[in-house]
Amino acid sequence: MKRSASAAWSGGLREGSGTVSTGTGVLHDAAYGFRSRFEDSPGTNPEELLGAAHAGCYTMALAAGLEQAGFTAYRVETKAEVTLEKDGDGFAITTVDLTTRARVPRIDPGTFDKIAQATKEGCPVSKVLKAHITLDARLEE
Repeated sequence: MKRSASAAWSGGLREGSGTVSTGTGVLHDAAYGFRSRFEDSPGTNPEELLGAAHAGCYTMALAAGLEQAGFTAYRVETKAEVTLEKDGDGFAITTVDLTTRARVPRIDPGTFDKIAQATKEGCPVSKVLKAHITLDARLEE
């Protein structure tokens, strides 16, 4: 299975602008630029998109891991916070902090934590990242 996304850019780094699109059309010419990446201007940025991909992948993989262990989640929610830092002459994504909250009936915290940690390592997006990935996973009542 292959999925695709594309980006286009016009102009220089600081004053230029770009768009990103996905093969499914969910994103179509979504604006991004220097200011939306390094400041607080409107538009998206690669780190935000990577965070959405990682949160979505992890959440779905955790639901699958719970189901394989005989549990069905009422709800799993994950936030991914992606850190971009100066690295020599450029930048690097150094950390992804995953924060997960789940409502899962009949599961004990130890079993949940074991499945959550295994999912962090096994999620396809986690596998592709070289950044340090943290996880704060908790059950909710």
